[in-house]
Order: sequence, then C-alpha cells, then structure tokens
Amino acid sequence: MVRSIRSGKRGFTLIELMIVMAIISILVAVAVPLYQRSVIRAKEAVLRQNLFSMRTVLDEYTYDKAKAPQSLQDLVTEGYLRQIPMDPITGESDWTTIQEDAITSVNQTEPGIFDVRSKSDKKSLEGSAYNEW
Repeated sequence: MVRSIRSGKRGFTLIELMIVMAIISILVAVAVPLYQRSVIRAKEAVLRQNLFSMRTVLDEYTYDKAKAPQSLQDLVTEGYLRQIPMDPITGESDWTTIQEDAITSVNQTEPGIFDVRSKSDKKSLEGSAYNEW
C-alpha cells in the first residue's frame, strides 16, 4: 500500500481570516444597536399597555365603589387586578401614584389615587420621559 503525499497545504491564510473577522464585526456592529432598539420598543409597548390597563381599572374601581382606591394593593384585594403589573423599564412593581385633590375627588373625605406613572427617570426613544406618560 502506497500513500501519496501532497505537496500543497490546505487551509486559510491569515489575510482571509482577517477579512472574514472584519465582515463579522461589521455585521455585529450593525445588528446589536438594532436589537437593542427593538428591545426598548417592546418595553415601551408593555409600559403603555400596563399604564392603560391600570388607569382603566382605577376608573372602574372609582366608579364602582364611589371612591378612589387608597393604594394600588386595593385593586388587587378587590379583584380588579390579579397582581400589580411590573414596570418593564424599572423591572419593579413599584409605580408613582398621583393622588386626587380632596376638592375634586368623588369622595371628598377620602381622596385616593387617580393616576399612575412610571418611576423611571429615563427618556423614551421619542424623547419624552417615561415618568410623564
């Protein structure tokens, strides 16, 4: 049995490897910011939905009970929410609550919560602060 020995070597040259690595790094440099923006957009969409849901539930509670809730936990206790939703921007279930004025409240002896906002001090992709939504 005779084995033939090849004189030519197989493989990639250093310049070929460097070109491939440069192309991969360019693709990664383009893809990562796009991915990060899409993640932020998704979080913003969840924040908008959570705020809309909580504001709707606050209105329903106030209409049903003829007084605004004293805390967000009241919404869970009374069965309006299963749990207080998480703020996707801060990653916590902690929200800034805005109390109604006693003069303009439904029940003037017990003013309660009439609005919720995010506790985040970051700005959205459109430039407005999350805690102003």
